[in-house]
Amino acid sequence: MLQEAHHSLTIATGDRPFTNVTAAVLEWLATIEARDGLLTVFVSHTSASLTIQENADADVLLDLGDALDRLAPRGADYRHDIEGGDDMPAHIKSMLTATSLAVPVVGGSAVLGTWQAIYLIEHRHRGRARQIVLSYIGTRG
Repeated sequence: MLQEAHHSLTIATGDRPFTNVTAAVLEWLATIEARDGLLTVFVSHTSASLTIQENADADVLLDLGDALDRLAPRGADYRHDIEGGDDMPAHIKSMLTATSLAVPVVGGSAVLGTWQAIYLIEHRHRGRARQIVLSYIGTRG
């Protein structure tokens, strides 16, 4: 029988743009005894996003951050600047990436590749406390 479970994580992003949240997500799946189903990971902010990306070489994350900065540079002539010069680029980066991810769960484990991890991406200049909502539907026990 399918069951649902929901949880919210508060993640402090600090001064780094990419925060690996995989361990926290896997810990919650173990806590609810998830077996086979689908996990949705959602960030409830318009200036942060999520990605599944390589976790073996830190240069990948640096290069991805640089690419996003080239696509939506700080200091460009944006109309929306009421919250500071890093706000509109953060909205653009969030739009270019993802605010939700779907991760299969099989045999109690999130199906991630060998080098994959789930990252929260902070697009603002200073870190913040960000909310991630986890929603699981599937078998448990």
